[in-house]
Amino acid sequence: MQELPTSVPPHFHRLPNQRWQIYSPQPQQAEQFATEIGLSPLLAQVLINRGIDSVKEVQGFIEPESLVLPAPTDEFPDLAASVKLLREAISGGQKIAICGDYDADGMTSTALLLRALRVLGANVDYAIPSRMREGYGINDRIVEEFHSEGVALILTVDNGIAAYGPVARARELGVKVIITDHHDLPPKLPPADAILNPKLIAESSPYRGLAGVGVAYVLAITLAQDMQKLGGLVNPLLELFTLGTIADLAPLTGVNRRWVKRGLRLLPHSQLAGIQALIQVAGVQPGSGESSSILNSKLKGGHGGTAPTQNTLKPEDIGFRLGPRINAVGRLADPQIVIELLTTDDRELALKNAMQCEQINQRRQELCQEIEQEAIAWCEKSDLDLQQERVLVVVQPGWHHGVIGIVASRLVERYGVPVFIGTFEDEAVGAVPPCPPAKIVRGSARGIPEFNVFDGLNFCADLLTKFGGHKAAGGFSMPAQNLEQFRNQLSIFANQCLQPEHLKPLVSVDVRADLAEINLDLYRQIDALEPCGIENKAPVFWTPNVCITEQKIVGKGGHVKLTATQDGNVSASVKAIAWRWGEYFPLPRRVDIAYRLRENSFNGKTSVELELLGVRLPANAASSRPPRFGKVEFDYCDRTYSCSLSPAGSIEELRIRNSQGQVLAVAPGQNIGLLGNSRKDAREVDVSLPFFENLIQTAKHALGI
Repeated sequence: MQELPTSVPPHFHRLPNQRWQIYSPQPQQAEQFATEIGLSPLLAQVLINRGIDSVKEVQGFIEPESLVLPAPTDEFPDLAASVKLLREAISGGQKIAICGDYDADGMTSTALLLRALRVLGANVDYAIPSRMREGYGINDRIVEEFHSEGVALILTVDNGIAAYGPVARARELGVKVIITDHHDLPPKLPPADAILNPKLIAESSPYRGLAGVGVAYVLAITLAQDMQKLGGLVNPLLELFTLGTIADLAPLTGVNRRWVKRGLRLLPHSQLAGIQALIQVAGVQPGSGESSSILNSKLKGGHGGTAPTQNTLKPEDIGFRLGPRINAVGRLADPQIVIELLTTDDRELALKNAMQCEQINQRRQELCQEIEQEAIAWCEKSDLDLQQERVLVVVQPGWHHGVIGIVASRLVERYGVPVFIGTFEDEAVGAVPPCPPAKIVRGSARGIPEFNVFDGLNFCADLLTKFGGHKAAGGFSMPAQNLEQFRNQLSIFANQCLQPEHLKPLVSVDVRADLAEINLDLYRQIDALEPCGIENKAPVFWTPNVCITEQKIVGKGGHVKLTATQDGNVSASVKAIAWRWGEYFPLPRRVDIAYRLRENSFNGKTSVELELLGVRLPANAASSRPPRFGKVEFDYCDRTYSCSLSPAGSIEELRIRNSQGQVLAVAPGQNIGLLGNSRKDAREVDVSLPFFENLIQTAKHALGI
């Protein structure tokens, strides 16, 4: 057994602190299903994992256009009233004002309704609250300003459902209000003239997963149909819908799946000057749309299939290339840049605005890297016990709150706990000179699957001046003096819903694959499952005991580029990339890997690469489960150990022995173990330290526990 290290030994490999969740394989069902649908057994297993196990269900999944949808007016109780209010305002020449939001969903929603209402003859303008000065959502200032400008009807997009006060003020002033939003419902709904929110309709509805831009799209299309002016509107609005839906991480199920699939085909040949410019500046290369030709005739039924398209975009093209460039503007600059980009027909103006988006996004990347490094440094030097607190609250001065939500997501990836991150700001409103403005904390939150962010914020509502969000993410503000109590109260909530085993980043794995099975044919079959995203994740494969034959650091972000090789009946090597894994470099020579597939085109050649999501040390044990108290050998950090479960009084103790005869004994659930050649001369060691924790996890894996 290696002595407790005072520094990291040169052969010690730090690995991501992850938990793997692997779906139970159903090999016989997958083989039979694969034959029926004409896909690889690997992808048949993925479909089974998604709850799809019949040819009829696959038909609806692969070809969502074949499904019959209910009319939106049958699903949204206030949709007809909203259309009536808008028609009356348009026919009467009354002024309509849109109140949007500064994220990609809010900005695409605003642009979508501006385009639609202008085509339909409305007198329409918009406003978006200042992210820096006002924060999220419609407020009294905007309402008062709209009223002074003669606005008769306010239309909120991607906000408003929690804005009881501002909506009540608008009604007092005689201004009508239609709320279109998708965020979680507050205990008391605002007194609007009409509310469109998918959270108000049945959970089984195909419209339930709409983002803000989806609600705006439903309203615009329904209004245009009612006015019999639909011609030429559908495709441009569908492009904006697709952009906003993916960028907002909305679930790609129900109508979202159907409409996004259409929109992804339209985007490479976009009718919108702004989207053309954005694609050009971001360097997005549409891929071939070959998925429909892969499926066999059994899937086509009587529909004849969908004709192959020349090219299409993938959700990741929006999620990682186009969306961040739009979001960066809302985080750091004036959202008007994006609204103008998405509503102009002037190609020169569109290119100018797209270049601005590019420059702002580069600045956003720099800020994120700086703040992430500072946040990690603070966490490492702080006396944090995340196993006890079960939530990370980190607040520092000088951080730009427009980008801290991105950093929160990265900290969740690193530490595996819910993250609430904030910065100190001056609250100048109401301050009377010479009194200084009061300090406030403004922040963002990101959760893990077992933790509901909105519920956590609601648990601390008495400490917050403003908060909102949903299960996975949220935003908040509070007086700075409440910070410590907020931290304690959140920890109480986290301890109610999280167990110690939840406190590691989750890697959800679909199916085991050999590297010899990884090829372009398999990658193109995955196209049949597109669009992949939230609630329809791209397939995640895993391969045990691969050899890392080459690896190096690339790029400013500290990415690891490597070659993975698997020995077997057919030896296979595949290139791979691990984003922002520089701190884990070099990876051990032998590892189990979990990964997605990605396409790489270089010098006219196309190949498939792996995008690593997870890595763990392999067990060199036999594939069958060992005897309960038998010994198993395994390798860790280039050394050989043996391990066993041994009776110790009323419990079973894990014992790990090295080649020098030293034994580490650890009781279940304990952070302190005994290390020595015999029990009487053993000393206590902290087994939560990375070296010992990884050693113990590898031993458990070898034992099959």
